[in-house]
Amino acid sequence: MTDQLTHFNEQNRARMVDVSEKDITKRVAVAESQISMKPETLARIREGRIEKGDVLAVAQVAGVMAAKKTWEIIPMCHPLPLTGIDIQFAFVDETTLAITGTVKTTGKTGVEMEALTAVSVAALTVYDMCKAMDKEMIIGPTSLQSKTGGKSGDFHRGEK
Repeated sequence: MTDQLTHFNEQNRARMVDVSEKDITKRVAVAESQISMKPETLARIREGRIEKGDVLAVAQVAGVMAAKKTWEIIPMCHPLPLTGIDIQFAFVDETTLAITGTVKTTGKTGVEMEALTAVSVAALTVYDMCKAMDKEMIIGPTSLQSKTGGKSGDFHRGEK
């Protein structure tokens, strides 16, 4: 891993990194987020009793859409042909919903930002759909759990 920042040109101004000389490799990134809420809010999500509809189904679609549009909202991201996006949910305890996003591509740059964007937007969608009954929800932490492929090698959170 390099500590050198690559998103700056010779004038110290932001630039989109030129990946034209990089090899095409299979790339996978996994990100996670959480959203904490009142127990009754999470119970209603689990039971499908939120007035706006199926919270997890809508959040899942929102996460997929967000991954596909990451390059439109994060200025230095490349548009990528994503080959797979999967959003999964787990009930951690009576107040916490975990969101995991796995994004895949075969290309010249990684999909870490797409995975992070996917879980972030999925969490925001849960908040939006439930805010009428619980404005105190807390989103986070959000983090990259792993990434494979590419010149910088593999990363797995917690490994040295």
